Amino acid sequence: MADGFATRYEPAAREALRAFGIETARLQLVGISENVTYRADDDRSGKAYVLRLHRPGYHSLDELNSERVWLEALRSSGISVPTPVDAPDGRYFVPVGVAGNETRQAGLNVWAPGEIVGELLTAHDRNTDATGPPEIAAPFSQLGGLMAAMHNQAAGWTPPSSFRRHRLDLDGLLGDAPFWGPFWENPVLDGRERELLITARDHCRERLRRYGEPRRTFSMIHADLHLANLLTCDGQLSVIDFDDAGFGWHQYDIAVAMFHSRDTADFRAARQAFLHSYRAVRPISDDDLALVPMFELIRGMAILGWRAARPEVPWPDGQLEMFRKGVVSGCERLLKSSPTPI
Repeated sequence: MADGFATRYEPAAREALRAFGIETARLQLVGISENVTYRADDDRSGKAYVLRLHRPGYHSLDELNSERVWLEALRSSGISVPTPVDAPDGRYFVPVGVAGNETRQAGLNVWAPGEIVGELLTAHDRNTDATGPPEIAAPFSQLGGLMAAMHNQAAGWTPPSSFRRHRLDLDGLLGDAPFWGPFWENPVLDGRERELLITARDHCRERLRRYGEPRRTFSMIHADLHLANLLTCDGQLSVIDFDDAGFGWHQYDIAVAMFHSRDTADFRAARQAFLHSYRAVRPISDDDLALVPMFELIRGMAILGWRAARPEVPWPDGQLEMFRKGVVSGCERLLKSSPTPI
């Protein structure tokens, strides 16, 4: 799969680099997900960059430009985020053609030093000489404070009138056409499971309708802020991959972090460390936090929708089945514990 993607997209990647003033570079495919992502090492300057070929139809050019605006606002508040590179003509993104009459917007960032936190923990798990559980509490403690700082910035920030970004609100997460696709239609589900997910979706939707969008917990969020989107360098964390960033509930942001590490050893201590650090930077009530488990289920639903719409993205064997079982079990628990929305 990766070799085929490299063959198809490398000419477009080189066209994009030339538009950014880089004539020759060594390209390395580093990710196939929402975007096709390369590392590009400039032969002339020796500098390294991240080149992203954005998925057609996922974001408009205005939305991509707005991502740049929020990154700059976050950077101004002291949060370490990607450093974008402008094309010589001042554009943030340039369109490039891909084989098969496809056009993608290409963006370039400076390659950030450091290691991905999630990969460090995975490497620990696979190291037969490692002793004891991975030190997950420490990065989660850092992540809690970092996420709270981002929520502080976003909640106190007024975007410019030209700012455009999707909304992960009732319709964006739980409507008839959710942002990441109708999760209840994933073909891995049988008829009973589809009906179960629809019932649970309606339950969550009603609960969030009653909760509303209070400014204290609804603003711009990263929406994909888990350990695989964190870099660590000299003990400091940097946030990467803002593709999913949009307007949404802070509890969804928190749930994403919890959801993707919930099966890690000693996660209970990690959750406590996260919340302690979060609350040291930004207050959040117990009532507001009580929604996080429901948002964890919503995250699982969203992943089922995302996966169904992107069959070309490689996944480890058995992972989709694992998600299916987890979401179905979560829906059953939700409806058993609270048959009607409260």
